[in-house]
Amino acid sequence: MEAVDINDFNNHRIKEETVIKRILGGEKELYEILVRRNNQKLYRIIRGYLKDESEIEDVMQNSYLKAYTKLYQFNLKSQFSTWLIRIAINESLAEIKKKGKMVHLGGNSQDTDDRFVLELPDNRQLNPLEKMTRKETKHLLENAIDQLEEKYRTVYIMREVEEMSLKDVAAALDISISNVKIRLHRSKGMIKETLYEMSNDTEIFEFGFSRCDRVTEQVMKRI
Repeated sequence: MEAVDINDFNNHRIKEETVIKRILGGEKELYEILVRRNNQKLYRIIRGYLKDESEIEDVMQNSYLKAYTKLYQFNLKSQFSTWLIRIAINESLAEIKKKGKMVHLGGNSQDTDDRFVLELPDNRQLNPLEKMTRKETKHLLENAIDQLEEKYRTVYIMREVEEMSLKDVAAALDISISNVKIRLHRSKGMIKETLYEMSNDTEIFEFGFSRCDRVTEQVMKRI
């Protein structure tokens, strides 16, 4: 069988379907490709539910391990990331329930008009150094997103930060596409227009190289 360079996960030269079939065929070391491809996305989405970094990493690892043990059940017609996200959401909710935390995921909310949103200072008030400005903007955006209620924050991160399709978001959250649109619209309404316009920075909620390596290493040791 053709040898695989793990570094190929960076440019996605190896098709997902091929990777999964070969893992199921016994090449479990190739699971590292799927882990590394999905680490950033999974971190951001789990962070929509949990804030403690150690809890987030634990949930990430548990999600990957559960996905690995159930990989034979995966439908190759859909995206692995969507299926993985659904597992991660369930793991996140289980963690919240275990700790006795409250999370509101369904139903209509009437409290969207008075949600606290951090104000973005006028550009003239920002530090003129580009690096400082970028860092401050990124910090403000992350804090503004954190102010959103979980059900809005999760949809916002999936759609606007990870750029998932409406269909994939709906599938991951097990809600209708129209519900996704409603939550997305409300989430945007909670964030000031000046702040929202800067929200295309895909570096927010980064899951850096060392942390990516650590989670990947722990998962691969346990499978």
